[in-house]
Amino acid sequence: MFFLIDWFVALIYQPFFNLLVAIYLLLDHLTNGNADMGTAVILFTIAFRVLWTPVSLASGRSYDEQQEITKRFKEYEKQYSHDPVTRKQMTKQLFRGNKRIVIFSSINITLQVLIALMLWRIFAKGLEGEDFHLLYPFIPEVIEPFNLTFMNRFDLSHPNMTLNIVQSLFIFVFESISALFAVSISAREVVKTQFTLPVVSFFFFLTMPAGKKLFIITTLAFSIVQMLLLQTYYFIKSLEDKFAFKPKEPTPEVTATPVEQPVTTPHN
Repeated sequence: MFFLIDWFVALIYQPFFNLLVAIYLLLDHLTNGNADMGTAVILFTIAFRVLWTPVSLASGRSYDEQQEITKRFKEYEKQYSHDPVTRKQMTKQLFRGNKRIVIFSSINITLQVLIALMLWRIFAKGLEGEDFHLLYPFIPEVIEPFNLTFMNRFDLSHPNMTLNIVQSLFIFVFESISALFAVSISAREVVKTQFTLPVVSFFFFLTMPAGKKLFIITTLAFSIVQMLLLQTYYFIKSLEDKFAFKPKEPTPEVTATPVEQPVTTPHN
């Protein structure tokens, strides 16, 4: 157990904690000591999302495949409802034939959990000074306490109702746009994602530090822009493919077959 905690700290928590502190110290230098942690969190989130882009793109490419797997899985449950042995065999074959999607989904979920733990520790106690010993030697020494506010209004180390509401609204917008561009989604799934998820997230994050909510808000804003840009690219590409000029294939030359002249026999 302690080995896993040490691995988590060394490979995930410590690098991103140092990145956030470095961004804050750079802002503090550029603003002559007037930096706030909220701005640093926004820049940190953008940097994080850029690093996360390959995973996001892979997730987008595999989304349709995941939808197809889910659809077929439900069909097996219905078709073999009275034959659990066959249903189990068919399900195993389904997942064996789509190992890449299953593995990717598992890795993605695991990383999301680790990121959540990382953010909780950063804003709950890391920036308060408990983890300063984890700063790399090349990071300047932190002399004064961090300004753990955003716009001199929101204390990022404590829960904040306003940011919690904004976060739920961004989740609603993100899920609405996702449903709009989804290949196939039922009305029940739309209700579940567009309305249930924002409400559940509102109560789930209610007691969490506001810094984590600012990270999620920035992440959702980044994802919305990224999604719209990708859909615009796909739309333009589809138009280009549809109206692309295709030169006509040359008509093969037809060689005229000489007409045989009737043979005339001279008459005496």
